[in-house]
Amino acid sequence: MEMKDKPKELKKCPQHGYFRGQECSCGNIGTFVLSGYKAEKLGKIISGALRHFPGELGLKMDSNGWVELDELEKIIQNKYSWASIDHIDAMFSTDEKGRYERKGNKVRARYGHSINIDLDYPEVDSEMLFYGTSEEEADRILEIGLKPVNQHYVHLSKTIEEAVKVACIRTEHPVIISLDAKKARENGIKILDAGPVCLAGPIPPEYIRI
Repeated sequence: MEMKDKPKELKKCPQHGYFRGQECSCGNIGTFVLSGYKAEKLGKIISGALRHFPGELGLKMDSNGWVELDELEKIIQNKYSWASIDHIDAMFSTDEKGRYERKGNKVRARYGHSINIDLDYPEVDSEMLFYGTSEEEADRILEIGLKPVNQHYVHLSKTIEEAVKVACIRTEHPVIISLDAKKARENGIKILDAGPVCLAGPIPPEYIRI
């Protein structure tokens, strides 16, 4: 059985701020902020609140996915009394996948939503984008196109390398599908640039190939 990686603890470097792991990139061991176990629990409720079930938690979210940070803090503290705004800030600033963004006292998830959300990112200007999948799914995708599964948007990668990383989470034999983003865009298909990933609705098969 494959062993799950131990969650990294949160620390703070006097020069570079929050980081995850044993030492900062500069070599400083930093000061302790939060254990890996608590960081993992905090990460799960943040993800749930901003991507999946804000209403169930009583969190008000606007149509573009933004919530008030102090409201998020109150909701999290109702579940985990040990959590502070500093812990939440540390989680956002050290997220290695760039899943969240902050604007003043508001915060939102960039991608990964299962709820209906209208993200207001600019359209991507790339000519090609990529999607990593398994051998079994590749044939099906070529036949019916790309469609969101358990998420509001299809998630696309900007490079082949990133697509491989995503696919390897689910399969040992990744297949990379390329998308003619330029042609899709010219024909009215909107693809948003969310930073780490690109987001789209259903993509018909005529725009994709292995």
